[in-house]
Amino acid sequence: MKSLKVIKMQKNSKDCIICGFDNPLGLKAKFYELEDGSVGTIVKFRNEHQSYPTRTHGGMISALLDELMGRVIWVNEPQTFGVTTTLNITYRKPVPLETPVKARGYLVFESPRGMSAKGQIFDMDNNLLAEGNCKYFKLPFEKVFGENTNMHEELCYLPDIDIEQMDFPID
Repeated sequence: MKSLKVIKMQKNSKDCIICGFDNPLGLKAKFYELEDGSVGTIVKFRNEHQSYPTRTHGGMISALLDELMGRVIWVNEPQTFGVTTTLNITYRKPVPLETPVKARGYLVFESPRGMSAKGQIFDMDNNLLAEGNCKYFKLPFEKVFGENTNMHEELCYLPDIDIEQMDFPID
């Protein structure tokens, strides 16, 4: 077990299904940059995110991991976006609804044109529930969203730091 200090918060968007604060169906996940360069979050999937009763839909699990791993790039390159090229998810145990879970994403490989990352979701007792790895192509905001979209209008929320550290089982 390792306790990782929270260094800073990342911005949230308006409408993203994972981080959008204005999306009524979204997770409204907040993302914490941690002292080792990884990114963490604590979320609670709701009944709207259900597959089978009491279980989170695999697509929502996949979306959370994709968002989390993609945000690792912002630790060192906050103006660069990762466009997903490959995403692999392994579901280990059911991810419960209406119960907090925590997740961590970290960089595995980086080049000037791309990166790969790994992400894991744990219950609060540190049991591994799902994990994934992803490859991203790096692009500036304007290339992803077009010249008519302003990054500061879309990523307009900066949450306050509300926790000092996160604990994860780290090899």
